[in-house]
Amino acid sequence: MIRTSDMLNWVRPNIRNLKPYSSARSEFKGQADIFLDANENPFETGMNRYPDPLQWAVKNKIANLKNIPAEHIFLGNGSDEVIDLLIRIFCEPGQEAIMVLPPTYGMYQVSADISNVAVKKVSLSSDFQPDVDAILSEADEKTKLLFLCSPNNPTGNNMDSGQIQYLIDHFEGIVVIDEAYIDFSNQASWVSAVQTYSNVVVMQTFSKAWGLAGIRLGMAFTSTDIIALLNKVKPPYNVNQLSQEAALKALDNHKEVERTIQTIIQERQRITIALEALDFVQECIPSQANFILVRLEDPRRVYTYLLEEKIIVRDRSQVHLCAGALRITIGRPEENDQLLDRLRRFS
Repeated sequence: MIRTSDMLNWVRPNIRNLKPYSSARSEFKGQADIFLDANENPFETGMNRYPDPLQWAVKNKIANLKNIPAEHIFLGNGSDEVIDLLIRIFCEPGQEAIMVLPPTYGMYQVSADISNVAVKKVSLSSDFQPDVDAILSEADEKTKLLFLCSPNNPTGNNMDSGQIQYLIDHFEGIVVIDEAYIDFSNQASWVSAVQTYSNVVVMQTFSKAWGLAGIRLGMAFTSTDIIALLNKVKPPYNVNQLSQEAALKALDNHKEVERTIQTIIQERQRITIALEALDFVQECIPSQANFILVRLEDPRRVYTYLLEEKIIVRDRSQVHLCAGALRITIGRPEENDQLLDRLRRFS
């Protein structure tokens, strides 16, 4: 287990010494009837007041659902904000690096490039699992963050939990486990690990299973020390009031969310079987996400045909280890019926 003192030594010195901006609303505790502290418009519009800068109402409901103290939760403007903040907190521009395991989510690279942080790449194996020995061999004292996406995007598979545990135990840096698709997976989340390991950050999102991609709300679960750093660096009001209200409403209706998840999982199985019956489909990568990576004889031709039929999928055929593949998101049953109908006509 990484000691907290070691983890804090990995923080950029200017971040460690940063005196964060103190918003008017973050200085206030308790109840009040008259607010004259934040230079707001006093006339009621429903949105004339600044939102809670630390989103405690949302965090408390997430805490009850995930069985973890709210103090271990950070909320961001999408998971992309969490990725960006972690890189800015731990990686010195022009000097230090993150590590990614392609094929994987592209924003890790983009965020690092924006911050002028190097990106070390260690390919997943042919069955899309981490090469633990290669990762630890390639990492050095300047490799501050390791991003693991499980279930992985764009391949859809779970990463082996034993390999993840080994990396948590042996990687000398922060291990970021991106669980954007965990609600569709049969693998347990790593959220509970953040109370044991000070070097683990687990990311989840409201964009996939919760059906709230439009509100841009990402979750990070980690040690209270890293939470303090994230709160230190984030913009004062990074999650707006409308997003917080939408999240609260969804969290009150999580049973309905669970029903839609089960429908998507059932549809994933149905579509996989139907696709594998098509003669031009070479392989469907077994998926634990809300999409399927499908290898085809002529992916670009199929992609163009579907586009002409007004059905949009994602061409991943030029991505490392994804030659010949399209990524197909699981839609509503009637949308999936149309997809299969068009593909059977193509066949």
